[in-house]
Amino acid sequence: MEILTNQSVFQYNTFGIDVKTKYLASFKNIEELKELLQSPLIQEEKKLIIGGGSNVLFTKNYEGVILVNKITGIDIVEENEEHVLVKVGAGENWHEFVMWSINNQYAGIENLSLIPGSVGASPMQNIGAYGVEIKDVFHQLEAVEIKTGNTQVFNHKECAFGYRESVFKNVLKDQFVITSVTYKLNKKPVYNISYGAIKQQLEENNVEDLSIKEVANAVIQIRQSKLPDPQKIGNAGSFFKNPIVSQAKFEELKQKFPEIAHYLLPDSTVKLAAGWLIDNLGWKGKRVNNHGVHSKQALVLVNYGGSSGEDIYNLSEDIIASVKEAYGVELEREVNIY
Repeated sequence: MEILTNQSVFQYNTFGIDVKTKYLASFKNIEELKELLQSPLIQEEKKLIIGGGSNVLFTKNYEGVILVNKITGIDIVEENEEHVLVKVGAGENWHEFVMWSINNQYAGIENLSLIPGSVGASPMQNIGAYGVEIKDVFHQLEAVEIKTGNTQVFNHKECAFGYRESVFKNVLKDQFVITSVTYKLNKKPVYNISYGAIKQQLEENNVEDLSIKEVANAVIQIRQSKLPDPQKIGNAGSFFKNPIVSQAKFEELKQKFPEIAHYLLPDSTVKLAAGWLIDNLGWKGKRVNNHGVHSKQALVLVNYGGSSGEDIYNLSEDIIASVKEAYGVELEREVNIY
């Protein structure tokens, strides 16, 4: 276990931003993590935990220590006729875990196929896609408190899940390192194919016998058709959250923009499609030097190579201001800015 100094973070963020961190180290188990947290060299430094680096934008050098979570392992801890509890190391690749679940006929996360990042980020962000969120399959997680080195278990309620939100993004931000997540998956699938284009894609694929594998394949096809591969073009997936507005605000907008994409929520509020709002203002495909808005998905900001995090951040500021002026709606970033 080595603590490196003045290291580039280029390979640790999917935007491909080449800035440096004061210190860099990785850990493969809880013992190594605790040893790092007790190291006199970095004990008083601010700390950032990185998994897949798929939800961060570095706008400058990081004046602290970046700890790379490499804890792996997938274990069945409990099961009955209907469900299985699966404990997963926070450093596992999220999509690979989804594929493992599908190969073992465990349902519940097939709609979340091909989301970039690590397992540890899934409850922190309450990641979601096509009508499914992590909170729907979450059982509990284990995390190490940075200040004390103590391990703590968080249940569903204690995580305070919201839309792309959890207690670890606000009240407890930067206070814990998630080391494992336990999910409650189904042995008998309950399909969720009404959201987005899944049903249409299944029809195009001529699927007659529905299965979680077919749903996952459809989701993967949809995502690949409109989202850039971070291995080829720097990006962090969806950059903005879908804004939620009151029924009155929605009615006002619908008068001006009859085609506005939206989803009615159970509490009578309305979720607007941020991608539609941005696209309708002509941002999709717009390029500024070596960065811009992806040509197939207006929610995704991209680094074609060599752009700075500040360039991409400034572009996001321009988009937020544009949406605010046109619709009176404030867009919120999904990506964490450093």
